Amino acid sequence: MKIGFIGLGNMGGPMAANLAAAGHEVIGFDLAAPAPNGVSMADSGAAAANGVEAVITMLPNGAILRSVADEIIPAMAAGTLFIDCSTVDVESARSVADQAVGAGLAPVDAPVSGGTTGAAAGTLTFMAGGPDAAFRGAEPLFEIMGQKAVHCGPSGNGQAAKICNNMILGATMVATCEAFALADKLGLERQSMFDVVSTSSGYSWTMNAYCPAPGIGPQSPADNDYKPGFAAELMLKDLRLSQQAAEAVDADTPMGQRATALYAQFVEDEDGLGMDFSAMLPRFVAKGRG
Repeated sequence: MKIGFIGLGNMGGPMAANLAAAGHEVIGFDLAAPAPNGVSMADSGAAAANGVEAVITMLPNGAILRSVADEIIPAMAAGTLFIDCSTVDVESARSVADQAVGAGLAPVDAPVSGGTTGAAAGTLTFMAGGPDAAFRGAEPLFEIMGQKAVHCGPSGNGQAAKICNNMILGATMVATCEAFALADKLGLERQSMFDVVSTSSGYSWTMNAYCPAPGIGPQSPADNDYKPGFAAELMLKDLRLSQQAAEAVDADTPMGQRATALYAQFVEDEDGLGMDFSAMLPRFVAKGRG
């Protein structure tokens, strides 16, 4: 298959390399990132999208996605798959999908979970929205880049699933870090805390698989000075997307709202920029009620 891939950063680069390693012809474009292994580079997004059977985008935000879509959609032949793996606002995803359908393309919005490690290993999870036929066409590519793809419904629903998932993740990480900080001040050892919570009703992914306490549970960024597996500023981006969506549909999300405010404070006013999102733990340890 001949594939155009636009956006070759920390996520897109290894995803494109995995497609090339599987035998696909991948033509890439990025304003700054170098060519991944096996990927030939075009001199523009439109050139990467011309004459291919599928175009994949991995872009920073909805405004950039809309701009890139305006450039590449006229260059794409009718019937081409347009798979956007960016995490963007639902409104942008649906607007670009409508634009693609109007041009005779097959759009799929398919944000991912799994981070840079999953991108490199080809173990991402794709949350996909779009027409059934478009999703079926994209599935063989998802199987190369990831381990699971879930069709969540019509266009925009992939983004909806991603931001709902990450709103849970952000709020749960805050609660997990708060609990460890409280346990410390109550004189409860962290290992004892983990042993109890990880096998009882407080069980969660943030406790059991991504524990924010160094030396406790499976290895996580906490064991590497909180170097990011999932950066705090990316969590803040996703939480803000969740609150933008909540406002648009008049949903009451007080926990999501509070988690957004805490991560904004951590990233923008404290030392969270460039840290893993689990670095909320030392942040809570350093603070008290006073």
